[in-house]
Amino acid sequence: MRPRFHVPGVNPATERVEMPEDEAEHLVRVLRLGVGDEVDVFDGRGGLWRAEIVQVGKKSAAVRPIEELEPAPELEVRLNLVIGVLKGDKIDGVVRDAVMLGVSSIQPVITERSETSRAAMARSNRLARWQRIAVSSAKQCHRAVVPPIHAVAPLDWYWSEKHDAARVMCVEPSAALGDVVAVQRIRKAPATDLIIGPEGGWAVSEVAAAHDSGAILMSLGGRTLRADAVPMVAMTALLTMWGELK
Repeated sequence: MRPRFHVPGVNPATERVEMPEDEAEHLVRVLRLGVGDEVDVFDGRGGLWRAEIVQVGKKSAAVRPIEELEPAPELEVRLNLVIGVLKGDKIDGVVRDAVMLGVSSIQPVITERSETSRAAMARSNRLARWQRIAVSSAKQCHRAVVPPIHAVAPLDWYWSEKHDAARVMCVEPSAALGDVVAVQRIRKAPATDLIIGPEGGWAVSEVAAAHDSGAILMSLGGRTLRADAVPMVAMTALLTMWGELK
């Protein structure tokens, strides 16, 4: 199996495409590949090519696309994950696994019970780290799409934005506002936003805002799950119900 590299600027019409520095350094220093070796390169938007290495330097490399390849299939449904920011590095694993399951985008949000702020998130440069994790995960699971991870935003902003996707919020079964629907009853839609809270769960006002915005309140059952486990459980359950995990 040929090594895979993310090269956003790859263009089959060109004879030479420069690789990003981090990918080139991995190619040269870790894998020790050289001119004439073949690799697979993908653009992060669904394009995948077999390519030949045509130049290497200490921290640089260039490739020439040879043959367009068929990438791993994407989900039929557009599933977007809206996730309350978790403590420490717990979202790292959420990003990794969500990309492997086929998520279309990830929107981290600050909620009332989040234990960090947008300013702290910016200082720690977590967004750049999550984007690198998304690339690595796409490479590992053979996706040719790297789903975008958006900048952290307040949950209130999310509700104010217009969306064409169905909104499904995971809540405790005891949520008081409106009917709480079991995951098995969530119908497949062309696009769905799956909304998951932080460790402390949702404030009553946040569930009310979701209800007022027309979101479906969904339960995963009577057990209390870890916040970092909920996205994977919910995504797997929904995708199985919708016939997406074939």
